[in-house]
Amino acid sequence: MAVEIMTDKNSAVNIKPPKSMSPWAIARRKFIRNKLAMISLCFLVFVCIVSFLAPYITTHDITRINMGSFSLEPSSEHWLGTDKNGRDVFTRLLYGGRISLFIGLACTAFVIVTGTIIGSIAGYFGGTIDNLLMRFTDFVLTFPFLVFVIVLNAILQNKVSGVWVLIMVISGLSWGGVARIVRSKILAEKENEYVLAAISIGCSPFKVIVKHLLPNVLSTIIVQATILFASMIVAETGLSFLGFGVPSETPSWGNMLSFANEPDVLQDKPWIWIPPALAVTLTILSINFIGEGLKDALNPKSYR
Repeated sequence: MAVEIMTDKNSAVNIKPPKSMSPWAIARRKFIRNKLAMISLCFLVFVCIVSFLAPYITTHDITRINMGSFSLEPSSEHWLGTDKNGRDVFTRLLYGGRISLFIGLACTAFVIVTGTIIGSIAGYFGGTIDNLLMRFTDFVLTFPFLVFVIVLNAILQNKVSGVWVLIMVISGLSWGGVARIVRSKILAEKENEYVLAAISIGCSPFKVIVKHLLPNVLSTIIVQATILFASMIVAETGLSFLGFGVPSETPSWGNMLSFANEPDVLQDKPWIWIPPALAVTLTILSINFIGEGLKDALNPKSYR
């Protein structure tokens, strides 16, 4: 609504009131004001860039065993020293970041997509479909995660590429929690008037879910994705540390940490295991801080 103001010359000047900001614009502004979340985002972006540009940053071979360079301390030639096989730790750290981050992102994408589809269908249709999908979800959630990942990974390891089989196994056992959360949000949202109006004018279930319901639960899905991203990196690191994750010939942060199983490395050669340990810890912390920032920014009751 325009407001008329009379000037000294008796002329009317129209002044338009400022536009109200959209919820996403408000969330973006609140997130940018969160210094800890922004620092964490910058750090995570930096880690992703240096990891995926590893071939242009270092020229050392990541797999070649150098008989004359076993367990060398950090130097100008090897910035973070070498491991027990004579391989450059800095080079393996960068390439290992590529694998760990890729597995985390891929698993998160598969889990979010699968959980969102199943949760949306169950929440929207309800009844028998809801019961069947939720009982199947409960069945998946009852699996002991670590045991089944180890067993399935061992069975499929020789049939599929090692990294991809790990992604499939972890994703296949991790989508249940997301499905439950999305279902509960859809159940609450579908009772609103805008959904009932869309149904009354003949919108198909697919259109109602995609155009009306999912956009209103997207904030919850985004927050869950950040939490899952951190969890997937931890899962890969833990499994590789135990020897049941990424194949040993493929560098990852978990594989690098597996050297810490040996007492002499743990006590006398900290340059072998401390860099990947710090990389995993700082990356997980940054993702968690980003998730907390997104949670606060997307929360309509938060006014920071």
